[in-house]
Amino acid sequence: MRRGPGYQRLLALFFVGGLLFNFPLMRIFEQDTSLFGLPLLPTALFIVWALLIVALALLMERGAGED
Repeated sequence: MRRGPGYQRLLALFFVGGLLFNFPLMRIFEQDTSLFGLPLLPTALFIVWALLIVALALLMERGAGED
């Protein structure tokens, strides 16, 4: 199995996602405030999740041309 820069970027994205969904960082968003009328914690979870999907898609599309 080849393990080039694409593999390292995916692994880094995995660890970044793990850190972003970790309890101490999510505790920051556990407040009684709202963003556009939505509770802050679920909104932050959805935004982080969506950004990780976009980053994954960009990494996979860029890596598709290498083979």
